[in-house]
Amino acid sequence: MKIGIGLPNQVRDVRPEILPAYAAKAEEAGFSTLATVGRIAYPGVMDTVALAAAAGATKSIGLISTIMLATVWPPTLLAKEVAGIDGVSGGRLTLGVGIGIREDDFVVDGVGPRGRGNRMDHDLEVYREVWTGKNVGGDENPGVPAGTREVPMLFGGMAPASFARMAKWGQGYIAGSVPAAMVAPTFEASRAAWQEAGREGSPRLVAIAYFALGDADRGRANVHNYYEVSGEFADLVSANVGGTPEAVRTLVAQFEEIGADEFILNPTTDDLDDVARLADIVL
Repeated sequence: MKIGIGLPNQVRDVRPEILPAYAAKAEEAGFSTLATVGRIAYPGVMDTVALAAAAGATKSIGLISTIMLATVWPPTLLAKEVAGIDGVSGGRLTLGVGIGIREDDFVVDGVGPRGRGNRMDHDLEVYREVWTGKNVGGDENPGVPAGTREVPMLFGGMAPASFARMAKWGQGYIAGSVPAAMVAPTFEASRAAWQEAGREGSPRLVAIAYFALGDADRGRANVHNYYEVSGEFADLVSANVGGTPEAVRTLVAQFEEIGADEFILNPTTDDLDDVARLADIVL
């Protein structure tokens, strides 16, 4: 099982200037992937910006959004942004997407929370058109440079439609930030949807959790604040933060046992030293 690390882009009041250094340290430490968390109505850094900063500050580490709220974006604009980030990185980006649940994240006029599932199905078609060089805006020009690739996608969510989209469009599935016992059924549903769609091989299965090794209490408080709009879910996620070496090792073992191909630990503070602390435990 590969081990990745998140960028602290959605830690409340993160210091944006540390993101390139955080990315460089993660690559030097040997993590498989750098990840972002996406939300609009929160005092963090947009995931597209964080991924672009990481792309410029690194050379080989994978990049992934876990997850990007795709439906809050006009699809052509998001497809162009994502293609640019992938191009700058040299083809290291995997786009993890979901439909979003918080109404306050839908801030663009005409792109609201109603009908977001149907809109996602439409938007996926638009992404492919943009990435394959179709003309945009009624002009005779494509929106991306020649040689742009179709960015690989992973899907989050727990509704049957989420697994169907994953099997049709994606390379695999990203689970939510919940304990491994709750993730296991979603991995099984992903495998089943993959087989039902006639896809070869198996879907890529990615799990995520939170950690805080320098100041675990502050990390748990930050996570709880981030999710408090979700009610009791905030208690569940904050209680599952890996705050000691033993707790982190237990999380790794639990997700490896349920068959995760990659496990990404997202930070809950913007403490740069947590990169080395985590690497000493899991790498």
